[in-house]
Amino acid sequence: MQYRELAHVYEKIEATTKRLEMRSILVDLLRPLRGRELTCALYLSQGSLRPEYEGVELGVAESLARKAIAEATGTSAGAVGERTRTSGDLGTTAGELLRTTRRLEDTAPLELLEVYDALTGMAHATGAGSQETKVQILVDLLRRATPVEGKYLVRFVMGTLRVGVREMTILDALAAAFASPDKDARERIEAAFNLTSDLGLIAEKLASGGVASLASIRLEVGRPIRPMLAERAKSLEELLERMDGKAAFEYKYDGLRVQAHLAKDGSVRLFSRRLEEIGPQFPDLAKALPSAIRERPVILEGECVPFDRTTGAIRPFQDVATRRGRKHDLERALEEVPVVLFVFDVLLAGSESVYERPFPERRAILEKLVTPSERIRIAEEQIVTSVEEANDYFEEVVGQGAEGVMAKSLADGSRYHPGARGFWWIKYKRDYVTHLADSIDGVVVGAFYGRGRRAGAYGALLLAVYRPDKDRFETFCKVGSGFDDSALAELPKRLAPFRIDHAPPEVDTGLSPDQWFRPSVVLEVKGAELTVSPVHRAGIGAIRPDAGLALRFPRFTGRYRTDKSATQATTSAELVEMYRMQDRSGARTAAGEHRVRHKA
Repeated sequence: MQYRELAHVYEKIEATTKRLEMRSILVDLLRPLRGRELTCALYLSQGSLRPEYEGVELGVAESLARKAIAEATGTSAGAVGERTRTSGDLGTTAGELLRTTRRLEDTAPLELLEVYDALTGMAHATGAGSQETKVQILVDLLRRATPVEGKYLVRFVMGTLRVGVREMTILDALAAAFASPDKDARERIEAAFNLTSDLGLIAEKLASGGVASLASIRLEVGRPIRPMLAERAKSLEELLERMDGKAAFEYKYDGLRVQAHLAKDGSVRLFSRRLEEIGPQFPDLAKALPSAIRERPVILEGECVPFDRTTGAIRPFQDVATRRGRKHDLERALEEVPVVLFVFDVLLAGSESVYERPFPERRAILEKLVTPSERIRIAEEQIVTSVEEANDYFEEVVGQGAEGVMAKSLADGSRYHPGARGFWWIKYKRDYVTHLADSIDGVVVGAFYGRGRRAGAYGALLLAVYRPDKDRFETFCKVGSGFDDSALAELPKRLAPFRIDHAPPEVDTGLSPDQWFRPSVVLEVKGAELTVSPVHRAGIGAIRPDAGLALRFPRFTGRYRTDKSATQATTSAELVEMYRMQDRSGARTAAGEHRVRHKA
């Protein structure tokens, strides 16, 4: 397969906003492919070289890409930069310059696997001279590229592919190309993906053996599972009713969700809820885990929270967030922000997958596996069988400073559901006693320029929630409150990598912001209430025909959800449920301080 074929597919996808049309284009691309061509085409179409959890990055700065374009097209880096200020996109600039660049008649067309291998070589170039190596690889590719190939090559290298195809649409296409578009096949394919987090692997199995081949997939240490998610309940009464009158209540810690993988040799890998490897930022946890776990290999889930060395009190989430992505002054961060991991589930124990066992069995296995230590604990739990017991425990944990409780079903069917949200787990937080039941994690899809004191900067952001069944983002508010001067000054830099000059095809809104962004950055907002809106599209049609939901008087809480990807933000269905819950009031809260307790 030639790379230009893939580039022309990108052009077709970018030209449509219709999900079914995108799927049809992908099906035509994938159906004839096999082996490496299939997996490489899939990874490249996601804007990556490998599954996200492997963390393979090209490491090419914009200045290097400009230099490569200039050398390949016989112009200057300054001219490339000037032209990009007009086009708004370095990839578009590359394509325009290549149209006026004379190519040698005997130039061999770029092959898909050739491009993939060259980009992989770029990612693996390290040490002295690596930047020059990366530039030369890109120059060599661009000299042989057609204009459309050059556009998407540069966009890929810069991490701004902009095709707008996400995992759910790709899974739809895989089902139609290699199995059946019926609901059962589609669900089995998604379930396999949730276990592996690797679209390339799923595609390879489907192409060679159909849906039946997915049955051979097993959990593997080092390959993260997409996390199970919880639903909400508007009252403790409803919560217990959904769990047949009996549930396990656990402390709900406001921390960083961590999936810990311990290999048989004692090596440790830690993954965030968005499947990024975070072990390098938490070497203290990686060091503490082997001595706290009695059997290996094992895959555990827990909540990483910061604590005060002197008082033992749990500190705010923002403190542990400062450790994520940290590359410099890590030793100081380890000293200033010590953390503890509260383990709450086990998915693999020894060589046995246990995620399909009921929760009580998994909890019993967990308690046998873990030897609590200063840094590794088991999440505190209490079984409740009445509303009175549930309320007493909720008041206790809130009084000690916890976010609330996580209720877990004790029924026979209470297996771990990777990547799924359901009433097997229900979260109930102290925020639920307010008029609006919870904070909302919104995805930035646009910005409006400020006026007055905010002139020359972004004055408000357009936020969306995710709708999995449509694989799109639906807007629900325009937020300008809650940003102090430093936060406003930081916004352009934080959002710059995701700027685009047109509405993203996966965004549904009735507003036209001054600047569009690819859905990537997630931040937390709160507001007075959710109302029906004629211009916003979140949950459109769920409450009233042709109307969505909007958040009144939204304000930024100051918390960026760097632990969540765009598709892990609040969903449209959750927003609809919050709308229906928000008339609740009158429950009591208690303020206090929860301390890290060590149960031997």
